[in-house]
Amino acid sequence: MAGFTAVILAAGEGTRMKSGIPKVLHKVCGYPMLFHVINSAKKAKADKIVVVVGKGAGEVKKAFQDEGLEFVLQAEQKGTGHALLQAKEAVKGSENLIVLYGDMPLIEPDTIERLFEFHIERQPAATVLTCIFDNPYGYGRIIRENEKVIAIREEKDASEEEKLIKEINSGIYCFNTEKVFSALKKVRNDNRQGEYYLTDVVEILNSEGEEVLAFKVENSDEVQGINDRVQLSKAQTIMQRKIIEALMKEGVTFINPESCVVDMRVKIGRDTVIYPNVVIEGETEIGEGCTILGNTVIRDSKIGNNVEISASFIAESEIGDGAKIGPFANLRPGTKICKNVKIGDFVEIKNSSIGEGTKVPHLSYIGDAEIGEKVNIGAGVIFVNYDGYKKHKTVVKDKAFIGCNSNLIAPITVEEGAYVAAGSTLTKDVPSKALAIARAMQENKLGWVEKRKKLFEGGEN
Repeated sequence: MAGFTAVILAAGEGTRMKSGIPKVLHKVCGYPMLFHVINSAKKAKADKIVVVVGKGAGEVKKAFQDEGLEFVLQAEQKGTGHALLQAKEAVKGSENLIVLYGDMPLIEPDTIERLFEFHIERQPAATVLTCIFDNPYGYGRIIRENEKVIAIREEKDASEEEKLIKEINSGIYCFNTEKVFSALKKVRNDNRQGEYYLTDVVEILNSEGEEVLAFKVENSDEVQGINDRVQLSKAQTIMQRKIIEALMKEGVTFINPESCVVDMRVKIGRDTVIYPNVVIEGETEIGEGCTILGNTVIRDSKIGNNVEISASFIAESEIGDGAKIGPFANLRPGTKICKNVKIGDFVEIKNSSIGEGTKVPHLSYIGDAEIGEKVNIGAGVIFVNYDGYKKHKTVVKDKAFIGCNSNLIAPITVEEGAYVAAGSTLTKDVPSKALAIARAMQENKLGWVEKRKKLFEGGEN
């Protein structure tokens, strides 16, 4: 079976979004809405994908520069018919094309495939993807003569009788390439908008004796376009539900799915339990048997098996099997946590590796460090890594013990089995199995409080 070229119209200004960001770059489940359309076209086995861009063309091209697409510019937004015309040269050599929209992210690959298969089987000049809407307001109505589509009437141009029709035009079409561009030459802009409607091609093809058919999709969610933030939110809700339900069917437990945010590329192993108010973003992978407790955010990270995370923020980090994180830990980019590590409350770690079995229970900052196995980091320990110009590295080797409220001023190495006394500020390396004490000698001044009291009381008299 011959293939098709997908032409995605993504040049709209999106004024109702009230945003400086091009409309098709607004995200749904972690990725721009245009990404979802491109992804569906690829999964539907499009031979080629052409994207028609307009406002913010540079930003859109940059966002998708590695996707193997061809971009064409619609410098002036003169309607959907005019937009498709801009792709005429780009689709040369394609017998059939399918028109998609960059603001319609819920369209499924299977729907695109079935539309194309129907078109190839019946061989009309055009096939229109339609749907039944209980409230069709704002959509073009399908005017039928038996199974043939003889016209599509836009809301602003429809008669009162035509407005009662519930079968709507999704805006998605499969065309014979040669025939649609021949018809587009005859489209006029004598309508209330002064635009060149792609819908007018249907009447032109009918007038030339060509056949136009409808292919009806049952799920109206798929053809919901996004024009404002309200519709963006609805699309997010629909797609989010599908993502989480798919994960649940694979053995993941969500205590309260409606309260969670999970991006489309997230992977979660079976028997993992996700509690309410968890956000999992980007390319995150979570292993089996994990427990992710509420108010946790995980972004672009890899989590091993049997990990417990509570009320923490984790970004671009790696966590090994059996680790316990939080509550209120902040793992910043470049953090690598090995097996069976404990990272407790109010601990911040950045660009550091923490060896197997090490404990950082609470109230510490670790930056640009390499910490070995079975190390104990006491409360309030600070790895002083920045001198105002450059970052410096701290190395703490296996089985070392760092006492509470110590400052390790990098660059510095604490050798294997060494101890650092609580309250120390270290500027020199600590040898293996040595005790480092770097604090002022304690002095107790007996009777000092009474003397001070008498001094101040005497001054007031």
